[in-house]
Amino acid sequence: MRRSAPIALAAFVVIGLVLAEFLGPRLPVPLDLPPQQQVVTINPRIGVHTRLTGVGDEAYIQRSLVQVREMGASWIVELFPWAYVQPRSRYGYDWAGADMVIQHARRQGLQVVARLDLVPTWARPAKTTDRLLDPARYQDYANYVAAFAVRYRPLGVRHLQIWNEPNLRFEWGQRPPDPGAYAALLKVVYPTVHAVVPDAIIIAGALSPGQSIDDGATRMDDMQYLASLYDAQAGPFFDMWAVHAYGGQEPPDAAPTPEKVNFRRVELVRALLDRLGGGDKPIIITEGGYNDHPRWSAAVRPAERIRWTIATYEQARSYPWLVAVVLWQFSTPFATHSYPDSWNFVAPDGTPRAIYLAVQAYAVPDRAHEQSQFRPPHPLPLSLTGRGEFLHQDALGSPSPVQGEGAGG
Repeated sequence: MRRSAPIALAAFVVIGLVLAEFLGPRLPVPLDLPPQQQVVTINPRIGVHTRLTGVGDEAYIQRSLVQVREMGASWIVELFPWAYVQPRSRYGYDWAGADMVIQHARRQGLQVVARLDLVPTWARPAKTTDRLLDPARYQDYANYVAAFAVRYRPLGVRHLQIWNEPNLRFEWGQRPPDPGAYAALLKVVYPTVHAVVPDAIIIAGALSPGQSIDDGATRMDDMQYLASLYDAQAGPFFDMWAVHAYGGQEPPDAAPTPEKVNFRRVELVRALLDRLGGGDKPIIITEGGYNDHPRWSAAVRPAERIRWTIATYEQARSYPWLVAVVLWQFSTPFATHSYPDSWNFVAPDGTPRAIYLAVQAYAVPDRAHEQSQFRPPHPLPLSLTGRGEFLHQDALGSPSPVQGEGAGG
């Protein structure tokens, strides 16, 4: 009997450690939420793509979202990786990071578009990228999207973006883009989500804009990809189409052509969607904008960026079928000291750039002269996730060579 006591104690300790490992991350984290706010803006279609998931610093997240609201933006797009919410298996969820972002966004009065991708290691073959989603795992992914919708619909989140730039080899798991496979994914996700949240808005597309590269093996032309999706009978399985509408080095009123990447390419997408039978589907721009880095060949001058960004937001108001124009990117929690920093509206320490102040003066003219109510209490200990891990660089959406034509995510 004396020997059994240490054994029982050891077993108790092991069980306690196992419970702490699996249940601890799933327990609700108390948040320091501010009073409810409301966006004041002359243009409710203004949006920005934030980069908050994985940071885990509540003060940084709150500061960023306060600044988004104070700029006059009503919309954000944010990535909520499947790999973060179900890192170990399909049988449990770690909502702490997503809760923090969505609860604070709601308190600022912001509409959230949830981009949902990045595959956990347990759901993909060994030695593959976190973009590789095998058809055998489509239902697991759909179950994650449905669970996300159930949890956050009461907090106002309806817009769910299914994958990002699936017409790129990089984003499709280092495989050639396959619109038939993406159509098959939508056919699993759509009924699974609508069965539990009937008014969820499933957003498809978010394609890398431009013509094919390497005969479609690296990038499939976005127009061709959309047409192929309809050939695969994907039309009934999404509610809204997402477009990446980067301006390139032209003003937003420059005429569109199929060979050119500019803002008005969204008009060509709209026309094609109408011809394919998707005239009832609204469009949302989930990435776009201009880069003003002084030594990047695809950049524009800072004054052009300011003028053309405001013109982009204003021009969006003339499209009755456009829900929002969400530009890349509000800020990052660290500096790259290269051209990706020059997409940002705000520096990592919270200092507004000239582009932020100009958009604020346009969108909130009565408040633009005021100082932000929320200043950074300290620099963020950068690159740490909420679980104390270094954030996976891919999850940050760093531009690939293909995405460099316009983009970010």
